[in-house]
Amino acid sequence: MEVLTADNVMLGLPSEERFEAIKRVGKKLVENGYVEEQYIEGMIKREEDISTYIGNGVAIPHAVSEYVKYIKGSGIVIAQYPQGVDFGAGKAYLVIGIAGKGDEHMNILSKIAIVCSEIDNVKKLVSAKDPEEVINTIEREVL
Repeated sequence: MEVLTADNVMLGLPSEERFEAIKRVGKKLVENGYVEEQYIEGMIKREEDISTYIGNGVAIPHAVSEYVKYIKGSGIVIAQYPQGVDFGAGKAYLVIGIAGKGDEHMNILSKIAIVCSEIDNVKKLVSAKDPEEVINTIEREVL
């Protein structure tokens, strides 16, 4: 199972409430076989505990630790919001849902955070018109 495919990338989405955005990326993780449905509950709980907004227009929703048992395989889902989603701490133009099997969870999270700490990478991802552009930017730095 590939961690990031074109089917995991959603471009040009209309702005929506942050919990709807989290559910959207969570459902895509379920749909593409990375997690079981319960994982989405864990993503919501994480956001209720502490914002997953990391700065530079990026949020990285992922589940609280007791929900990692619902991960079937490592995956990354990217939702691009040209008008942004209000995450309280800031506006996210990229909402990146992640699920990492076993030790991969923190590894994927930290690598995505590093990619998104570079504003030029974020600009490329936010302006991408094709899923392959997104994949190439992420894979060059992460996978």
